[in-house]
Amino acid sequence: MSTYKKFTFQGALTQEQIKFFQENGFIHFENYASQDTVQEIIRSTEEVQRQWVAGGVEKVNGIPIKYGVDENGKKIVQRFAFTNQHSEAVRRFAAHPNLEALKALMPKGARLGLEEKDGVVFNHYVNTEGSNFFHMGWHTDSARDIFYGKKVAPMLNIGFYLDDSTAQKGGLRILPGTHKQGLWDLLFRKKYFVNNYADEKEVLVEAKAGDLVIHDGRIWHRVAPSPVTGEASRRRVMYIPMIVGKYQPKTEKSSTPLYLHLLPFVSTKKHKKLIPAFRKAA
Repeated sequence: MSTYKKFTFQGALTQEQIKFFQENGFIHFENYASQDTVQEIIRSTEEVQRQWVAGGVEKVNGIPIKYGVDENGKKIVQRFAFTNQHSEAVRRFAAHPNLEALKALMPKGARLGLEEKDGVVFNHYVNTEGSNFFHMGWHTDSARDIFYGKKVAPMLNIGFYLDDSTAQKGGLRILPGTHKQGLWDLLFRKKYFVNNYADEKEVLVEAKAGDLVIHDGRIWHRVAPSPVTGEASRRRVMYIPMIVGKYQPKTEKSSTPLYLHLLPFVSTKKHKKLIPAFRKAA
């Protein structure tokens, strides 16, 4: 699977698409939304960024906001949380009925977690001297359930691409089929976030702005660092969670989950210096 089949979204999932996801743990829909939608979301999140930087916002509903510096030395938000609660364009996108079709990939009772977990997350990767988000080591999204003291539950991360994403930008790398692994491998197959070395079985997800890529929260994946710097390395992706289980909304009074206290060290240059120390153990 050095390459993989890409699909077109037509309002409902076909049996072929469901089977592909069940076997591999991810699925890629090309041209899901228009470039007008892409640009509307970018403009809206840039306005949210302006407000948060000016207001010194540190957390939203208990989730830390990750800041960095772009190629022009300007302070930017590199990881937004609950973006849907602050951007009308993101809210409309996340509320679109099309996304309901993805429940075919989940157990009965699945819902979009727009008020739960981290809400709609907007990641802004850029490789600059002042960036605090230019890569992310191997991890699964489901391990957070353990930090919440819960049983690992099925979840989807619905990724909407706002920039073209190729190997030149590092890009998302996935280990197909690892969503079927047992608890031991989910926890210990890789060194969480520390190991960002290539795996011979990984697949590069090459997407264009407007594409939708859905992955199972239990699958191992990483974001490789871009080999270039500045504007050429920019990669923006928005993630919408689809979850099951008890409804647990977050509010401004919510505490910060334990694992997110480590967020300042994940994907930063400070974290990069830690990687060689774990090379033999990874």
